[in-house]
Amino acid sequence: MITSEPLTTGVVLLVVGLLVALSTAFSRASSRFGLPVVLLFLGVGVLAGTEGLGRISFGDYALAFRAGTAALVLILFDGGLNTPIASIRAVVRPAAALATLGVLVTAALAAAAARLLGLPWPEALLLGAVVSPTDAAAVFSVLRGARVKVRRRVALVLETEAGFNDPMAVVLMLGLTQLLTGQRSSVAAAVGLMAAQLTVGLAVGLGAGAAGRALLPRLRLAASGLYPVFTLALAFTTYGAATVLQGSGFLAVYVAALILGNGALPYQAGVRRVHDSIAWLAQVGMFVLLGLLVLPSRLWAVARPGLGIALLLALVARPVAVALSLAPFRFRAREQAFIAWAGLRGASPIVLATFPVLAHAPGAERIFQIVFFVVAVNALVPGATLRAAVQALGLASRADPPPPATLEIMSRLPVDGEILSFFIEPESAVSGTALRDLPFPEGASILLLVRGHRLVPARGGTVIEPGDHVHVFCRPPDKPFVLLLFGREA
Repeated sequence: MITSEPLTTGVVLLVVGLLVALSTAFSRASSRFGLPVVLLFLGVGVLAGTEGLGRISFGDYALAFRAGTAALVLILFDGGLNTPIASIRAVVRPAAALATLGVLVTAALAAAAARLLGLPWPEALLLGAVVSPTDAAAVFSVLRGARVKVRRRVALVLETEAGFNDPMAVVLMLGLTQLLTGQRSSVAAAVGLMAAQLTVGLAVGLGAGAAGRALLPRLRLAASGLYPVFTLALAFTTYGAATVLQGSGFLAVYVAALILGNGALPYQAGVRRVHDSIAWLAQVGMFVLLGLLVLPSRLWAVARPGLGIALLLALVARPVAVALSLAPFRFRAREQAFIAWAGLRGASPIVLATFPVLAHAPGAERIFQIVFFVVAVNALVPGATLRAAVQALGLASRADPPPPATLEIMSRLPVDGEILSFFIEPESAVSGTALRDLPFPEGASILLLVRGHRLVPARGGTVIEPGDHVHVFCRPPDKPFVLLLFGREA
């Protein structure tokens, strides 16, 4: 006879498995119809909730807050791990302006709109603070997925802003929550908290990233699968340490991953692949869980202010914030237009909105429902139109088709070399050349050609043809010459 506890556990795991499987299975269809996966995952959660088909009763805001925070840590860590520091240096100043001044301007305009739509000033200000940051999960999934291919500089500004803008929003949200709950607060205290969030978060992130980068190559773990376990532990430890020290845990995690990902790591390809999978699992689980908190019957009651604030965010607040923040920098009007249009909201505002509920702030549950409505509308406008916006603004990147087969180096120790992949254009200098005739340096060699869906052995008489994907091994001193020979990497 099966006792009640194992049976209950089995039912819970069955439901969780089905929800995750459904969300994942329908993600391709969502992309095909131009709908962001964020909306799909939220929709699955709502349908499975108390008033949906699943009839799952869930109202634990504390659990949702903790789970959402953990998921955002994993998503930000994966984002930082895959971002080249050399690229981010060029956009760090405009991204920082968007993450500070942009958040303040967005919060103020959203609060003014909420007041005009009937909310009292304290609730309106809190709502403005909660919806002010863009969301790393939404931005990374759209810009790094196959749906939207925008020029790299523009994409990096949006990604870096999403990684940096949580401290400002958190400070605003905490200060206004204290105001609503009758606690004393002041502008000086808010400024001090903001400075601490940024300074401590940055310092902890730099320290954790440097420590992980120095320690990982020296570890002698029993199995390759333990290396991503160690990096996961580093992500959570970094967030915890920064938060305990009154800093921004999210900023610390993103910075630590940037430092770590730009160094030589053991089993690098495998570590990145594991974190990519975990980040997607975290994103699915987080949005489904947050969707379970929502009662559709209450959404109708907040439809008017929710729709009004969502449209104002997309059409007024975000464009004004972007224009003011990027005024000192050399961004063309169409680049600013896309950065404004792609200011996606997602899990971050919803997770932030759970905090006032936990603090029993007046009107907090109504604010949560409005925030959910805003995120859902934002996923459609502008979320579902980003691909069309890229084309209309002429910002599509010249992206080569991905190779159907790739090569990776799996090594516990740092390797003095790397595998580069190139797509051969008809005008390429090596097009139509036999491998034996290429002036290769001593430290470089072609390992494999991929022609269509065929793997072509790299022999001396093999001729490189337009449309081939070529995989080249080279040592660091020879990389500039290989790039000169083949052009940019695919």
